[in-house]
Amino acid sequence: MSSGRLLIFDMDGVLVDVTDSYRASIITSVKEICGAEITQADIQRYKNRGNSNNDWDLTLEIAREHGSSIGRDEVIAIFQKFYLGENCSGMISRERWLPRVGLLERLAEKFRFALFTGRESWEAKFTLSKFAPTMRFEPLIGMAEVSREKPDPEGIFKIMKEVSPAEVFYVGDVMDDFRAAQAAEVPFIGVVKSGNGLSEELGQWFRDQGARAVISDINELERVLP
Repeated sequence: MSSGRLLIFDMDGVLVDVTDSYRASIITSVKEICGAEITQADIQRYKNRGNSNNDWDLTLEIAREHGSSIGRDEVIAIFQKFYLGENCSGMISRERWLPRVGLLERLAEKFRFALFTGRESWEAKFTLSKFAPTMRFEPLIGMAEVSREKPDPEGIFKIMKEVSPAEVFYVGDVMDDFRAAQAAEVPFIGVVKSGNGLSEELGQWFRDQGARAVISDINELERVLP
Protein backbone atom coordinates (compact mmCIF):
# COMPACT_ATOMS: atom_id res chain seq x y z
CA MET A 1 0.00 0.00 0.00
CA SER A 2 1.32 3.42 -0.92
CA SER A 3 2.36 5.83 1.83
CA GLY A 4 1.98 9.05 -0.12
CA ARG A 5 4.92 11.40 -0.44
CA LEU A 6 8.40 10.54 0.80
CA LEU A 7 11.58 12.57 1.32
CA ILE A 8 14.74 10.49 1.68
CA PHE A 9 17.56 12.53 3.19
CA ASP A 10 21.27 12.01 3.23
CA MET A 11 22.62 13.30 6.55
CA ASP A 12 26.13 14.72 6.20
CA GLY A 13 26.25 18.01 4.34
CA VAL A 14 22.45 18.03 4.06
CA LEU A 15 21.02 17.96 7.59
CA VAL A 16 24.33 18.34 9.42
CA ASP A 17 27.42 20.45 8.75
CA VAL A 18 30.33 17.99 9.08
CA THR A 19 33.14 20.35 8.09
CA ASP A 20 34.55 20.29 11.63
CA SER A 21 33.66 16.66 12.37
CA TYR A 22 33.89 13.99 9.67
CA ARG A 23 35.95 16.05 7.27
CA ALA A 24 38.22 17.38 10.00
CA SER A 25 38.67 13.78 11.18
CA ILE A 26 39.90 12.81 7.71
CA ILE A 27 42.46 15.63 7.80
CA THR A 28 43.63 14.80 11.33
CA SER A 29 43.75 11.05 10.70
CA VAL A 30 45.79 11.37 7.52
CA LYS A 31 48.29 13.61 9.32
CA GLU A 32 48.58 11.12 12.19
CA ILE A 33 49.04 8.17 9.84
CA CYS A 34 51.57 9.55 7.40
CA GLY A 35 52.31 13.17 8.23
CA ALA A 36 50.63 14.52 5.10
CA GLU A 37 48.66 17.73 5.42
CA ILE A 38 45.52 17.81 3.30
CA THR A 39 42.82 20.47 3.14
CA GLN A 40 39.05 20.72 3.05
CA ALA A 41 39.37 21.54 -0.65
CA ASP A 42 41.31 18.31 -1.22
CA ILE A 43 38.49 16.34 0.39
CA GLN A 44 35.90 18.08 -1.77
CA ARG A 45 37.86 17.11 -4.88
CA TYR A 46 37.69 13.47 -3.84
CA LYS A 47 33.97 13.77 -3.08
CA ASN A 48 33.34 15.40 -6.47
CA ARG A 49 35.07 12.49 -8.17
CA GLY A 50 32.67 9.94 -6.69
CA ASN A 51 33.24 6.50 -5.14
CA SER A 52 34.28 8.23 -1.92
CA ASN A 53 31.17 7.95 0.23
CA ASN A 54 32.82 6.06 3.10
CA ASP A 55 35.14 8.42 5.00
CA TRP A 56 37.09 5.53 6.53
CA ASP A 57 37.91 4.20 3.08
CA LEU A 58 38.66 7.68 1.78
CA THR A 59 41.10 8.23 4.65
CA LEU A 60 42.74 4.89 3.83
CA GLU A 61 43.00 5.80 0.15
CA ILE A 62 44.57 9.21 0.85
CA ALA A 63 47.03 7.75 3.36
CA ARG A 64 48.15 5.10 0.89
CA GLU A 65 48.53 7.71 -1.84
CA HIS A 66 51.01 9.38 0.51
CA GLY A 67 53.03 6.20 0.95
CA SER A 68 51.43 4.52 3.96
CA SER A 69 50.84 0.75 4.01
CA ILE A 70 48.37 0.97 6.92
CA GLY A 71 45.46 -1.47 7.09
CA ARG A 72 41.78 -0.57 7.08
CA ASP A 73 41.07 -1.67 10.66
CA GLU A 74 43.87 0.54 11.97
CA VAL A 75 42.57 3.48 9.93
CA ILE A 76 39.10 3.01 11.42
CA ALA A 77 40.51 2.92 14.96
CA ILE A 78 42.48 6.14 14.42
CA PHE A 79 39.58 7.87 12.70
CA GLN A 80 37.07 6.95 15.40
CA LYS A 81 39.49 8.11 18.10
CA PHE A 82 39.33 11.60 16.64
CA TYR A 83 35.71 11.56 15.50
CA LEU A 84 34.04 9.97 18.54
CA GLY A 85 36.56 10.64 21.29
CA GLU A 86 35.51 9.59 24.79
CA ASN A 87 31.74 9.16 25.08
CA CYS A 88 31.12 11.14 21.88
CA SER A 89 33.11 14.14 23.10
CA GLY A 90 35.35 14.17 20.02
CA MET A 91 34.82 15.94 16.72
CA ILE A 92 31.26 14.61 16.54
CA SER A 93 30.45 17.21 19.21
CA ARG A 94 31.33 19.98 16.73
CA GLU A 95 28.55 19.13 14.31
CA ARG A 96 26.03 21.82 13.49
CA TRP A 97 22.37 21.21 12.62
CA LEU A 98 21.43 22.94 9.38
CA PRO A 99 17.60 23.04 9.14
CA ARG A 100 16.15 26.16 10.71
CA VAL A 101 13.42 25.89 13.32
CA GLY A 102 10.12 25.00 11.67
CA LEU A 103 11.44 23.67 8.34
CA LEU A 104 11.15 19.96 9.05
CA GLU A 105 7.90 20.43 10.93
CA ARG A 106 6.34 22.11 7.88
CA LEU A 107 7.70 19.47 5.50
CA ALA A 108 6.43 16.69 7.78
CA GLU A 109 2.90 17.92 7.17
CA LYS A 110 3.29 16.89 3.52
CA PHE A 111 5.96 14.18 3.48
CA ARG A 112 7.10 11.12 5.34
CA PHE A 113 10.86 11.21 6.11
CA ALA A 114 13.48 8.49 5.65
CA LEU A 115 17.26 8.58 5.95
CA PHE A 116 19.91 6.90 3.79
CA THR A 117 23.34 7.76 5.15
CA GLY A 118 26.89 6.48 4.96
CA ARG A 119 27.16 6.75 8.76
CA GLU A 120 26.66 3.89 11.13
CA SER A 121 22.99 3.97 12.02
CA TRP A 122 23.62 4.43 15.75
CA GLU A 123 25.66 7.56 14.97
CA ALA A 124 22.81 8.90 12.84
CA LYS A 125 20.31 8.19 15.62
CA PHE A 126 22.60 9.86 18.17
CA THR A 127 22.76 13.00 16.04
CA LEU A 128 19.01 13.05 15.38
CA SER A 129 18.24 12.60 19.08
CA LYS A 130 20.52 15.54 19.85
CA PHE A 131 19.20 17.98 17.25
CA ALA A 132 15.73 16.79 16.20
CA PRO A 133 14.37 14.48 18.89
CA THR A 134 10.74 14.91 17.85
CA MET A 135 11.27 14.21 14.14
CA ARG A 136 10.75 10.71 12.79
CA PHE A 137 13.02 9.33 10.05
CA GLU A 138 11.89 5.84 9.18
CA PRO A 139 13.31 3.72 7.68
CA LEU A 140 16.81 4.80 8.70
CA ILE A 141 19.41 3.04 6.58
CA GLY A 142 23.08 3.29 7.53
CA MET A 143 26.21 1.49 6.39
CA ALA A 144 25.44 -1.73 8.27
CA GLU A 145 21.96 -2.02 6.77
CA VAL A 146 23.27 -2.46 3.22
CA SER A 147 25.72 -4.89 1.66
CA ARG A 148 26.78 -2.27 -0.91
CA GLU A 149 27.22 1.37 0.06
CA LYS A 150 26.50 4.41 -2.11
CA PRO A 151 26.71 4.98 -5.03
CA ASP A 152 24.91 1.61 -5.09
CA PRO A 153 21.14 2.24 -4.77
CA GLU A 154 20.52 -0.68 -2.39
CA GLY A 155 19.58 1.60 0.50
CA ILE A 156 17.07 3.54 -1.59
CA PHE A 157 15.51 0.31 -2.83
CA LYS A 158 15.18 -0.97 0.75
CA ILE A 159 13.37 2.20 1.79
CA MET A 160 11.12 2.14 -1.28
CA LYS A 161 10.19 -1.50 -0.66
CA GLU A 162 9.15 -0.75 2.91
CA VAL A 163 7.31 2.50 2.24
CA SER A 164 5.96 2.09 -1.34
CA PRO A 165 5.55 5.86 -1.79
CA ALA A 166 3.43 7.45 -4.48
CA GLU A 167 6.07 10.16 -4.89
CA VAL A 168 9.67 10.28 -3.66
CA PHE A 169 12.75 12.54 -3.72
CA TYR A 170 16.29 11.92 -2.52
CA VAL A 171 18.15 14.92 -1.07
CA GLY A 172 21.95 14.62 -1.10
CA ASP A 173 25.12 16.63 -1.46
CA VAL A 174 27.79 14.54 -3.23
CA MET A 175 28.34 12.63 -6.44
CA ASP A 176 27.63 9.25 -4.83
CA ASP A 177 24.22 10.45 -3.58
CA PHE A 178 23.27 11.51 -7.09
CA ARG A 179 24.44 8.26 -8.65
CA ALA A 180 22.48 6.22 -6.11
CA ALA A 181 19.32 8.21 -6.85
CA GLN A 182 19.91 7.96 -10.59
CA ALA A 183 20.35 4.18 -10.41
CA ALA A 184 17.13 3.90 -8.39
CA GLU A 185 15.32 6.23 -10.84
CA VAL A 186 14.42 8.59 -8.00
CA PRO A 187 14.37 12.38 -8.54
CA PHE A 188 17.41 13.99 -6.93
CA ILE A 189 17.73 17.35 -5.19
CA GLY A 190 21.32 18.46 -4.70
CA VAL A 191 22.44 20.58 -1.76
CA VAL A 192 25.62 22.39 -2.79
CA LYS A 193 27.00 25.14 -0.58
CA SER A 194 27.91 28.12 -2.73
CA GLY A 195 31.09 30.11 -2.44
CA ASN A 196 33.88 28.13 -4.08
CA GLY A 197 34.74 26.74 -7.48
CA LEU A 198 34.61 23.09 -6.47
CA SER A 199 31.05 23.48 -5.24
CA GLU A 200 30.02 25.34 -8.38
CA GLU A 201 31.55 22.54 -10.45
CA LEU A 202 29.54 19.92 -8.57
CA GLY A 203 26.31 21.92 -8.78
CA GLN A 204 26.71 22.31 -12.53
CA TRP A 205 27.38 18.60 -12.88
CA PHE A 206 24.16 17.83 -10.99
CA ARG A 207 22.22 20.14 -13.32
CA ASP A 208 23.81 18.70 -16.45
CA GLN A 209 23.00 15.15 -15.34
CA GLY A 210 19.34 15.92 -14.72
CA ALA A 211 18.94 16.71 -11.03
CA ARG A 212 15.42 17.85 -10.19
CA ALA A 213 16.90 20.93 -8.47
CA VAL A 214 20.11 22.25 -6.95
CA ILE A 215 19.94 24.39 -3.80
CA SER A 216 22.69 25.99 -1.72
CA ASP A 217 21.13 25.18 1.64
CA ILE A 218 18.59 22.70 3.01
CA ASN A 219 16.44 25.65 4.07
CA GLU A 220 15.67 26.29 0.38
CA LEU A 221 14.10 22.86 0.01
CA GLU A 222 10.48 23.99 0.31
CA ARG A 223 10.97 26.31 -2.65
CA VAL A 224 11.84 23.50 -5.09
CA LEU A 225 9.41 20.82 -3.96
CA PRO A 226 6.10 20.48 -5.81
